[in-house]
Amino acid sequence: MTNFAVNSIPIVLAFTPNYFVPAATCILSILKSAKSTDHFHFICLLTEPLSPSYMDKLVRLVGDSAVFSYINLEGALSDIYVDEKYTVAASYRLLLPTILMDYEKVLYVDCDMIFRTNLADLYRDTEMGAQYMAGVFEATLDFQEAYLESIGCQPGHYINSGLLVMNLHALREDQMVDKLLHAAKADYLEFPDQDVINQLCHGRIRGLPPYWNSIRTFWLPQYKAAFLKYYTEADWLNVQKTGNVHYTGAKPWNTFTIGFAIWWDHFEQLPAEVKELMVVPKGLYWLSKMYRNPVGRRLIDGSRHLYRRLRNR
Repeated sequence: MTNFAVNSIPIVLAFTPNYFVPAATCILSILKSAKSTDHFHFICLLTEPLSPSYMDKLVRLVGDSAVFSYINLEGALSDIYVDEKYTVAASYRLLLPTILMDYEKVLYVDCDMIFRTNLADLYRDTEMGAQYMAGVFEATLDFQEAYLESIGCQPGHYINSGLLVMNLHALREDQMVDKLLHAAKADYLEFPDQDVINQLCHGRIRGLPPYWNSIRTFWLPQYKAAFLKYYTEADWLNVQKTGNVHYTGAKPWNTFTIGFAIWWDHFEQLPAEVKELMVVPKGLYWLSKMYRNPVGRRLIDGSRHLYRRLRNR
């Protein structure tokens, strides 16, 4: 590992080739929200080798702000359960303590996120002690409670694994990788890697303020009451103003969804050589341009509000 990488903030991402542009958009948002003095080491976990031309595009994207490492984990998790809704890449985070032996602590982020707060600050300011993980607890909805209790998790104390501060030292010390991988073989788990993290790390998870990982339900007014069962009004306002958007559910490059304009604002700042790799439906692209215009946004939001009122009559 180079000295630059050692002295940089380690951020791990896992993606398949068809997620290259969302991953690049996520990386750009991390750099945009950082200080000019912050430097990053992006560690990319891959399901298959990434072409040299794609690697070169990432290098040009970040300039002197970061370095990259690539780890091809194809076939590394052949015997764990992977729900058909997800890819095996989502479970690669379980392997980090054994494949990143040079690090005591790392950040893990999902690629379907846009960051508006500085991850370097999170890394530097989060003291892990004996905790295995730090993450944001989901505001459990009523219909989710039965499932969480069925797998031994407590509502309101279940983190979303899309953003994690991982104490690799403690996880290695307690040989947690083998335990997590064994638990992840259960075919009844709805979110295998996330579920086993919550099952086995319970009691050794540090909660983070919700703006660090603002999942879909944190943005929608119909879920505000559920949010306020676990968080405060000030937390709700912080999410709306500066929250990092985690596109759990619908993705903004496929359809209109929460944080739509935020994702497209960052996509538009990508170099042309990266943007051209994504085939974007013309209708969706023009919708993004209209929605990022103040007049267009008022028209679209007004139409959506009227539709909801008529539907609920």
